[in-house]
Amino acid sequence: MQIKLSSLGKRYNYEWIFRNLSYEFVLGKAYAVLGHNGSGKSTLLSILSGYQLPTEGSVFYEIGGKAIPVEDLYRYLSMAAPYQDLLEEFTLEEMIHFHTRFKQLRGITPQQLPDLLQLQAAKHKLVRDFSSGMRQRLKLGLALYSDTPLLLLDEPTTNLDQAGVAWYLEHLARNRQNRLVIIGSNVPHEYSFCDEQLPINEYHYKAPERKRG
Repeated sequence: MQIKLSSLGKRYNYEWIFRNLSYEFVLGKAYAVLGHNGSGKSTLLSILSGYQLPTEGSVFYEIGGKAIPVEDLYRYLSMAAPYQDLLEEFTLEEMIHFHTRFKQLRGITPQQLPDLLQLQAAKHKLVRDFSSGMRQRLKLGLALYSDTPLLLLDEPTTNLDQAGVAWYLEHLARNRQNRLVIIGSNVPHEYSFCDEQLPINEYHYKAPERKRG
């Protein structure tokens, strides 16, 4: 999996979030998109996922030398983000079963995933009754263990305690191989292992100053 950004820019109404962003992400590496809250990290990950379109510029996806149209990207992508919704009327077991109808898991069976999530006791519990930490661990587990070459994680340790952070780091390390990993974060422990960093604030658009007469 390879992603090339060419002169990428995103604007909401009249305000540019970022502009003139050209960058290349390659398979086998982990990248950190860095910046303060509201800097455009989530917006960039949303564009990379195909959920949003850029205002200007282009995003090119390729795998094995073959171009991937953005409408087919979902086949190769797994993502976890705090703003993602879960199907709350499902139990944990039903949620995993539903997910694996669309995405196969990496080297494990659906029956093994609750143990890996440390949620075995909640197999028959409705997702709507999960704590915020349990929900985040479920989102991360589904993304980490999906057999996809592209993994996007936005603020991955939101709502996780210290034990949850350790869990995240352990299971991400297990599932980094043969993937392109991109993490949006401003918390060092979420991205300290990354190979490269992309500070989004370097691409904030500054309007030219008006000349005074």
